[in-house]
Amino acid sequence: MRIVFMGTPDYAVPALAELIAAGHEVVCAYSQPPRRSGRGQKERPSPVHAFAEGQGIPVRTPTSLKSEEEKAKFAGLGAEVGVVVAYGLILPQDILDAPEHGCVNLHGSLLPRWRGAAPIQRAIMAGDEVTGVQLMRMEAGLDTGPILLSETVPIAPDETYSSLHDKLSRTGADLLPRGLAALERGGLAEVPQDEDGVTYARKITPEEARIDWRRPASELDRQVRGLSPFPGAWTTLPGGDRLKVLLGAPETEAPEAEPGAVLETKNAFTVATGEGALRLLRVQRAGKAAQDAEAFLRGNPLRPGDRLG
Repeated sequence: MRIVFMGTPDYAVPALAELIAAGHEVVCAYSQPPRRSGRGQKERPSPVHAFAEGQGIPVRTPTSLKSEEEKAKFAGLGAEVGVVVAYGLILPQDILDAPEHGCVNLHGSLLPRWRGAAPIQRAIMAGDEVTGVQLMRMEAGLDTGPILLSETVPIAPDETYSSLHDKLSRTGADLLPRGLAALERGGLAEVPQDEDGVTYARKITPEEARIDWRRPASELDRQVRGLSPFPGAWTTLPGGDRLKVLLGAPETEAPEAEPGAVLETKNAFTVATGEGALRLLRVQRAGKAAQDAEAFLRGNPLRPGDRLG
């Protein structure tokens, strides 16, 4: 098929690679504009942008698709289908309608659960035991379109955002060519989403990522895993510096102490919570590399009774 691919982060790269490997004609890739990053604040293309250029695919990076000029440019590509994977821009109705088969989205949850920007993080933080990838026909609403194809993925008890991100990215990349082949031959049934069970995976804010030690250790463990390594659940050290917690382990049995108090500092360090305690196993101080807790404590000694906040 003649495809326009629209995606931005590394999550979307395997899907684009599979489309190319399957022999589809990717006539153009759309991605978010390059961002400044690193010490030199140089503009760097997104992972999809860089990969597409390496494959000889033209790349467009508009800041919006709402203008008549951008709509005309998109329509001029003559795509049979638009494929969207974590693109990051709203597609106007004229864009959705331009390809022969419309536009489809590869979404990282089992809709209608976790519509929106952060479905992977939200699923782990909520304690879901299963999630998945779905190919959805796009509508003007936020992830409201009918489902074309699904694949479930179990969430392991020790799952992190990083590990589940990679699983879903790979599962989606495998699903996509099968879905497009069926779409082309008219073999996909469109299943409307259930109106019950709708939840929204709103973007994670920095304040929401802050650890509230008054919460139970089991909840904090899910918060840490759901945000590891990005954006990272964080707290503050006694001196006020920010500390990301990248891996922990909840402990149901713990001595009574004020939430946030350091209880023990052998090999790792354990912190009192509202219920139980959280053993911190891997951390990252602001401006420093990530470390196992044992290595961190050698350079940043903490004592029982110190408070994190």
